[in-house]
Amino acid sequence: MSTDSVVESAPFGHFAPSGLCALALRVTRRCSLGWFGKRTAFFLRGVATRSLHGRPVDVVSLGARMRLYPSHNVAEKRLLFTPQYFDAPERALLAERLKGEFVFLDVGASVGGYALYAAGLGGPRARILAVEPLPEVFERLAYNIRQSDCANVKAVSCALADIDGEITLFVNTSNQGESSVRIVSAEARVEQMRVRAKKLLTLAREESYAKIDAIKLDVEGAEDLVLDPFLNEAPPALWPRLIIMEFSLLRVGAMLEERLRGLGYREILRTVENVAYELAGAEPSR
Repeated sequence: MSTDSVVESAPFGHFAPSGLCALALRVTRRCSLGWFGKRTAFFLRGVATRSLHGRPVDVVSLGARMRLYPSHNVAEKRLLFTPQYFDAPERALLAERLKGEFVFLDVGASVGGYALYAAGLGGPRARILAVEPLPEVFERLAYNIRQSDCANVKAVSCALADIDGEITLFVNTSNQGESSVRIVSAEARVEQMRVRAKKLLTLAREESYAKIDAIKLDVEGAEDLVLDPFLNEAPPALWPRLIIMEFSLLRVGAMLEERLRGLGYREILRTVENVAYELAGAEPSR
């Protein structure tokens, strides 16, 4: 059975780093944020990833124990070899805004980088929901949650979209993290599968949320399919205080940002990949 299709059942630690992978980890995790440091880290992690031939690696990343399969998922490659580059400004913003008891949704959670990081920020009554539609990636997410014994993190296997029912998921076979309910790359090799879909408001009602302190959206160009129906139908008291999302080159991305500004959100962070909006008057969770 292929190691990149299901989570290996061996106890955590069985796939401890060794050989070239262990050497690369010692170097890449110490590389600087500068151009030369990043070039060095990216080169070494590429060599080390190829040497694994699809095998997983058990490590601690962002404070959580994870079994990572870097061969076909860029997010797992980043979490394994270069966690210092894993959306550092976005994580710093969450650390500033999320305290004690809060509700955080990690939509397009992959194997749990954001969700498990947020778990370390909150107390036992914090509520963190990790949403991932791709079945084999969801299995790895669930495994990582169990290894870190995060009672405040719940995983849900579905896509978020503008309907409740079934929807087609387009899966990038070379980078599972680029799977989406909307095709955004004509160059990628894509497979299709049917998955369960829910509206964000449906999910919020099922979880009995009275508020959403922050949401991270990594849905590869389908952010409008998640947020537009929610903002139309949900009471303003349920609107997320903080939204972190990828900004897309698609026209709908610009339209969504314009709508957020019109509803009282203000841009507070923009990085190479993501943008963060905060609802005017929102205060950090306590």
